[in-house]
Amino acid sequence: MFDTFLKGKTAVVTGSNSGIGLGVATELARAGCNVVLNSFTDRDEDHALAAALGKEHGVSARYIRADMSKGEDCRALIEQAGACDILVNNAGIQHVAPIPDFPVDKWDAIIAINLTSAFHTTAAALPVMRKAGWGRVVNIASAHGLTASPFKSAYVAAKHGVVGLTKVTALETAEEPITCNAICPGYVLTPLVEAQIPDTMKEYKMTREEVVRNVLLTRQPSKQFATVEEIGGTTVFLCSNAAAQITGTTISVDGGWTAL
Repeated sequence: MFDTFLKGKTAVVTGSNSGIGLGVATELARAGCNVVLNSFTDRDEDHALAAALGKEHGVSARYIRADMSKGEDCRALIEQAGACDILVNNAGIQHVAPIPDFPVDKWDAIIAINLTSAFHTTAAALPVMRKAGWGRVVNIASAHGLTASPFKSAYVAAKHGVVGLTKVTALETAEEPITCNAICPGYVLTPLVEAQIPDTMKEYKMTREEVVRNVLLTRQPSKQFATVEEIGGTTVFLCSNAAAQITGTTISVDGGWTAL
């Protein structure tokens, strides 16, 4: 059902040369979408990654460098994409520190990349979607868009902002064939998270299983990571015709975290 409906649509996914973004782009390509990958680097391997993804799924795939901390880059990404039926705002960074010690430059960067970039890309994409007569905006928020944790002031503020922006975008497009929703993942098993596990094992003198259950997933009742494929599959569903009347809401993929 999804393959036929999405075939030939163009999806722009920010922050997508690894992790959740790449997982989302892969599932959209599997569903027949042409995809635009993005990050702030401009390496041969970035372009090779896009080429390989396109070849594997028989779609057009390319990589466009854009620094999501800069509004002009965010808007230029949509312009350079040429088409944008689906926009997935995924780019994000993190820093952990108590509020009095939180570096101002880190605060500014997290707000810019995690929240303000979504405003700029959405502002540039909506006229394109309106001209095409159809569109989907999917914002990758977080469980921290619905709840909070200490020492993550900038990240929590940004992700709450993403949820708010999602609702406003949905209301402004409510009478059009355009929807906007947010996915709120809990802990997702990405290469970045996987790389943190050995050091955490040493720090706490725990086994891998103990670190996963008792440290990383302490707030995730399922005691299982979400996968990038699951986040990608949820995105594909939100872009499908079956989700045409789902707009302005959040979908939690967090193993029950926000049910507590």
